[in-house]
Amino acid sequence: MIDFVRGQVAHMETEYIVVDVQGIGYRVFCPNPYAFAAKGSEPVTVYTHHSVREDAILLYGFATREEQKLFRRLIDVTGIGPRVALGILAGGTPEKVVSAIQQENVTFLTKLPGIGKKTAQRMILDLKDRLDGFVAPSLGGLFDNNVAAEAELDGGGWKEAREGLEALGYTEAELDKAWMHLKEDLQPGEPVDVLMKRALKVLYRG
Repeated sequence: MIDFVRGQVAHMETEYIVVDVQGIGYRVFCPNPYAFAAKGSEPVTVYTHHSVREDAILLYGFATREEQKLFRRLIDVTGIGPRVALGILAGGTPEKVVSAIQQENVTFLTKLPGIGKKTAQRMILDLKDRLDGFVAPSLGGLFDNNVAAEAELDGGGWKEAREGLEALGYTEAELDKAWMHLKEDLQPGEPVDVLMKRALKVLYRG
């Protein structure tokens, strides 16, 4: 079991990063690969989930232990595979996802990529009593109908995407600049994870 890798990011795509660990390149699939770009040439620590299948050996990577732990909880839910779990983490921070599950907020969960109503209900049923180890601040106000309406008006899911990017350490000025680029060709109903990846790509280019 590979629990983490530490090295320099040698290559980056929209779905994964390649981490150079003493001359060996590990391809690691991530929720938001461009989140690691902020480190520049510094070594990064990527917490991983090592998946072994009959047809593939894959690494899924995360910036924090909380993301790693939540990913492992999510893939235990019927109907949620690794790709969907990555989309969930790309569409919302661990704290928000955990809070939504604990509050049985189906509306928020069904806005996450790949999650329909039945899967959201299954997430709540399977995970609500298994997330006590997560520190989830009181975020109830983030999930009410008024805030959801504001998010729809403010460029679809940009409000939620912006909050996720702020959690990664980006400043308001940087995010305002990224939004100026994104809004020019914004598609109605564009998913939060897609917006985050596009914004991170803009931020990475500077």
